[in-house]
Amino acid sequence: MSPSGKGAQRDQLKRLSVLIAVAGVDMLGFAMVLPLLPFYALKLNATPETIGAITASYSVAQLLAAPLWGRVSDRYGRRPALLAGLLASAVAFAIFGFASSVWLFFLMRLIQGAGGGTTGVAQAYVADTVAAGGRAQAIGWLSSATAVGFMLGPVIGSLAARFGQVAPGLVAAGLCLLNVLFAWRWLPESKQPLKAGERPAYRPVWHGAWQVVRHPRGPVPRLIWIYAAGMLGFTAMTSVLALYLDKEFGVTEKSIGWVFLYVATLSLVMRSLLLGPIVRRLGEPGTMRVGTICLTLGLVLYPLTHAVWVLAPIMALVPIGTALLFPATTALMSHASEKAEVGTTMGVAQTFAGLSRVVAPLIATSAFQRFGSPAPFYLAGAIVMGVGVLAFRLDVAPHALRESDAA
Repeated sequence: MSPSGKGAQRDQLKRLSVLIAVAGVDMLGFAMVLPLLPFYALKLNATPETIGAITASYSVAQLLAAPLWGRVSDRYGRRPALLAGLLASAVAFAIFGFASSVWLFFLMRLIQGAGGGTTGVAQAYVADTVAAGGRAQAIGWLSSATAVGFMLGPVIGSLAARFGQVAPGLVAAGLCLLNVLFAWRWLPESKQPLKAGERPAYRPVWHGAWQVVRHPRGPVPRLIWIYAAGMLGFTAMTSVLALYLDKEFGVTEKSIGWVFLYVATLSLVMRSLLLGPIVRRLGEPGTMRVGTICLTLGLVLYPLTHAVWVLAPIMALVPIGTALLFPATTALMSHASEKAEVGTTMGVAQTFAGLSRVVAPLIATSAFQRFGSPAPFYLAGAIVMGVGVLAFRLDVAPHALRESDAA
């Protein structure tokens, strides 16, 4: 490799490492307040249904904001959009700390969800920074950082809660502000300026989402449907997991944390250590297909055992499946999109993922209550399997895409 090539690789690694650090700290703050929210809301006499609505309001705001952030990042750059999203999170955490009424929790979640709409922007940053062949692995590293944040955040939040309700919100807001300063100082803009005479044809911001509905068989829409179906299956499972384990295995709130730690650890290992070699061996389309199979099998097999030692390896199939499916699908979306609209495509994908996160808890808990504890797993597995058929009919030539990207 030439000296200039090595320098470019070092610059790419530096940018990516900064983005990974920013994403990890952002998730740390998110995970600090998330487990505490129901307890604080109950103290304000909120009903369980109200708490559910507060929880869902995050995904609603994210759903609406994601395509807007994608458009902003395509037009003005990834860095301003990411900084604005981090600032929104800091404001939301401060509101959480001082919330004295239920409507303030709604406001907090809406602001937090709007800031969380920049997930697609972070993925577009990876697409700008990393060569096509390494994007799935890079996105896996990015999601590994968020997994670490999600593992550590609840512990820090619980420790901070010993000092009163205000403490967790202020600690999270302080971390977020430090994150903003870090990103302002060290995170460079990734989007390359357009060439002379090159002007992208900006369409209405919801055009991309409408195209996914109108033309579901197109390359990008098909990938977005696969991504959304995987998100629906995963979210449905997590929505009823505690209820299911409580009913079938007697797991309580004192022991459920170990289950989530087990799942999160598997996801972290897959994304940080194993995803890259798997992608190099199978390619991004093959990795996506294997991830779809693992996720479907995990969901369908969940209710078929009543022994913990048998359930443990079955549980592993879900984080393994999502660790393969989501990064590979995201990387393929970046390949198939027009260069000037990668951010918009990622925003649209997050819109459909957000819709899955809104719908999944509603249908999963309803199926659990009305048809029994196995029903949500079978329903989610059927949806992932049905849409996952698209993964096996996807006509993708990854080597051609990499060569054209390199050119």
